[in-house]
Amino acid sequence: MDPDVNGAVRNPATSGRPQDRARLVVGISGASGVIHGVRVLDALRELDVESHLVVTRAALLTLSQETDLTPDDLTGRADVTHRLNDVGASIASGSFRTLGMIVAPCSVRTMSEIATGVTSSLLTRAADVVLKERRPLVLMVRETPLHLGHLRTMTSLAEMGATIAPPLPAFYAKPTSIAEMVDQSVGRALDLFGLDWSPVKRWDGLKGPAEA
Repeated sequence: MDPDVNGAVRNPATSGRPQDRARLVVGISGASGVIHGVRVLDALRELDVESHLVVTRAALLTLSQETDLTPDDLTGRADVTHRLNDVGASIASGSFRTLGMIVAPCSVRTMSEIATGVTSSLLTRAADVVLKERRPLVLMVRETPLHLGHLRTMTSLAEMGATIAPPLPAFYAKPTSIAEMVDQSVGRALDLFGLDWSPVKRWDGLKGPAEA
C-alpha cells in the first residue's frame, strides 16, 4: 500500500468502494486491550463503514505483546491509515465529515491529553476536532482502579461531550469466551454511532424461571 499525497495509506482492497460511504475515525492507543480496536475495524468492514485509522507507537507495542498480529495485519483491516505525526491529515479538519471517532482502547495518557486540548499527535488532534464539531467521541478507557485525577478527567470529558465507555463484560449475554465479551463491548460502543453490529446480544427483558 502506497501513501497518497497527504501521507495517508489507502487500502487497495477497498479503494474501489463508493466514496460517499459513512466514515468513522478509529484511534488505537497503548492501553491493554488492543483487540478491541482490532475488532472495531473488523466490524466497520462488515458494516461497510469507511475506517480511518491512527495508531500510537505504544499501541503497536501492545499489539505485539497481546496478539499474534503484525502492524501490517492491523493496518490491513483499515480502509485508510494515517501517520501519527501527520497533523495535516484529512481527519485533522472539521470539514472532513465523519460519524465521529472511537478510541479503542483508550489509555489514561491519551484520555488526559484529549481533556486538556493540548494535542501532540494526530490521534488526539482528531479527537479534539470531533469534540469541537459536536460529533460523538467514544473513549473505551482501560484502567483500574481509578484515582481522583482519572475521575476528574473523565468528568471534564463528559462535560465536553465525550462518552466514556470502558469495555466491561455484559454477563446477561452469557458469554462463553473472551472473544464474545470483546465483541459485545465493541458492538455496544458502535451503538453510540447508530451502527448495529450483528454479534451484539440484545437484552429483551427478564425471563421467568422456566424461560431462563
